[in-house]
Amino acid sequence: MDIRLKRAYEPAEDSDGYRILIDRLWPRGLSRERAKLDEWERGLAPSTELRQWFGHDPSRFPDFRRRYLHELGGHRAALASLRGRAREGTLTLVYAAKDTDHNDAVVLAEVLRRGLPRGA
Repeated sequence: MDIRLKRAYEPAEDSDGYRILIDRLWPRGLSRERAKLDEWERGLAPSTELRQWFGHDPSRFPDFRRRYLHELGGHRAALASLRGRAREGTLTLVYAAKDTDHNDAVVLAEVLRRGLPRGA
């Protein structure tokens, strides 16, 4: 599976394949034309409560990851659909966070590649 991560503010490229925004909120200052998305999957984004608690604080990322994995456990059908799309071609998870190492797209890509851990 070819699953890629890309910030919403980076230019879209043909090599991105299927582009899906996975944030609950639309990225500030980004037009729909510039985003060039194929889909916006708000349902797979962390809950508002979890997103606000995390606040993009890298020290909270391990706990954020654990909590987000638990939330993703309730979206198995949507995860299976995205996994299937990634098997057909390139899937690019688009996100707005500045931190490229500590965000929901990192966790979601891991789940799509490896599956949900037991208990999630």
